[in-house]
Amino acid sequence: MEISIADAAYIAGLFDADGSVQYKQYMKKRGKDKKAYPTWNIRMEISMTDKFVIQWVHETLGVGTFAKKPPGKGQLGKKMQYRWRCSHRDALYVSKLLWSEAKVKLHKIEQIIDHYEPRAQELGDNIIDLETERQMRTV
Repeated sequence: MEISIADAAYIAGLFDADGSVQYKQYMKKRGKDKKAYPTWNIRMEISMTDKFVIQWVHETLGVGTFAKKPPGKGQLGKKMQYRWRCSHRDALYVSKLLWSEAKVKLHKIEQIIDHYEPRAQELGDNIIDLETERQMRTV
């Protein structure tokens, strides 16, 4: 699914302001096994009180989940939050869409891309030099 440059820029701005990108490895026990193994947590999410913006992000990107996050018991008077999330390969797909437009979360987005495609630059994949991309878009 292709999205417009304007939509990618808008969603990248949402990520920079209200989003979270997690790229972390930790030790986790699996099932009844006593030994902990290295496990990757690769996830992207946006949370906000505007339901329609989050629905639009979900529909535009075509991946991830859309869910409600009600206020906790100690948060009287708080609004309902809505959350869009994706993980692993879906996070790679979204990272590649937003890469050229991201500012604040750029480092984490590049970590996700490098995790799945460590030799993307060498292989001539669709990931290109950020400065060259930005110069081409301003002309």
